[in-house]
Amino acid sequence: MKRSSWRYLWKSEDIRNKLLITLLLLAIYRFAANIPVPGIDRTTVNMLTQLRGTQGNLINLLDMLSGGAVSNFSILAMGVYPYITAQIILQLLTPIIPSLERKMQDDPREGRIWMEKWTVILTIPMALLSAFGQINIFNQMLGSSVITNWGFTADKLLPTITAIVAMVAGTMLGVWIGQLISEFGLRNQGLSLIIFAGIVSRLPVSLVQMINSQEPWYMFLIVVLILLITIFAIVYVQQGRRNVPVMFPGRRIGNRMSMPVRSNLPLMVNMAGMIPIIFAQSFLTFPAILASFFVNSQTTWLRNASLWVTDAFNAETAWYPVIFFILVVLFTYFYTDVMFAQQNYGENLKKQGAQIPG
Repeated sequence: MKRSSWRYLWKSEDIRNKLLITLLLLAIYRFAANIPVPGIDRTTVNMLTQLRGTQGNLINLLDMLSGGAVSNFSILAMGVYPYITAQIILQLLTPIIPSLERKMQDDPREGRIWMEKWTVILTIPMALLSAFGQINIFNQMLGSSVITNWGFTADKLLPTITAIVAMVAGTMLGVWIGQLISEFGLRNQGLSLIIFAGIVSRLPVSLVQMINSQEPWYMFLIVVLILLITIFAIVYVQQGRRNVPVMFPGRRIGNRMSMPVRSNLPLMVNMAGMIPIIFAQSFLTFPAILASFFVNSQTTWLRNASLWVTDAFNAETAWYPVIFFILVVLFTYFYTDVMFAQQNYGENLKKQGAQIPG
C-alpha cells in the first residue's frame, strides 16, 4: 500500500478509532495472557518447555498458538478454542436438525443471534472439559502436577475448582474481548486477530532462540525462506476464487425493457478456512481429555481402558498424522457444504430470476 493510502487511512476518524480500539483490546488480551492460573507449581510448569521429542513439539505448538500462555500456564492457556469448537459443533448440527435449518433460512438475522447465544452457552462446558483435560494431560507428561494440591479429595477440592474456574473465566474473557473487537474494532475479525496476535507475539522469541542455537547460519535462512513461501502459498490459495457466470433477466423500466445483465458469482476456493483443522484437532484430542477423567480410577478395567485410550490418541503414534489428514479432508468437504448451504445462493438467485448458463 502506498504511503498516501496509509496517510488517508489514518486521517479517517472512523478507521483510526477502530484501529486504536483494536490495538487497545489486543494489548489487554496480551496482558491477561501473562496472569498465571492460581495455585500453579512454577517449577513443574517450567518443565513443560524442557520436554523433548513429540511431546516437546506439541507443547511448543500449543504455546505458539496461545501466544506463550501455555508456557506461563496463564488463565488464557486454552485461548478461545473451546468457543471455536462450540461454534463448529452448532454449525455442523444445523443441516442435520431440520428445525435449526429452517430457523437459519427463514430469518437469518434472528438465526445468527440464536446461534451466537447458544455458542457462548456451549462454550462453558467445553471449556470445563478442556481445562480439566489439559491439566491432566500435562500432569501425565511431566509425572507431577502443574497445580499444587490437585485432586478431588476434601483438602484439594478448593484449589482444583479454583484453577478450573480461572481457566474457564480466562477463555470467556478472551471470547468477550474478541466480540468487542468485532463490534467496535475491525468488523467480524475479533477471534481471528486474537489468534493471529498470539502467534505473532511468539515469533521474536522463536527467532532469537533459533539465532542463539548451534545450528549453521544457512539453516536460519532456509527456515525464513520456507516461512515466506508458506505465507505466499496460504495467501494465494485464500484469495483464490471460482467465478461462476450468472445471467440476470432484463427489467421493465417504463415502456422500455433493459438488456439482460451478465455477472459472476465468486466462490472462494477455501471457503472453510482453518475451521476443519481446528475441529479435526479437537476431535482427536477429546477422547484423551475424556479418558483423563478416569486415569486414577479405583476400578481396574476403567483405569486400564482410560490408559489405552490415552495412549491410542497420543500424538506420538504413527497413525495420528494420517488420521489427522483424513479428518481434515472430510471436515473440509462437509463444512464447505454447510457454509455453502447457509449462504442460500440458490434461493436468492431464484428470487431474482437469475440463471447460470449451461
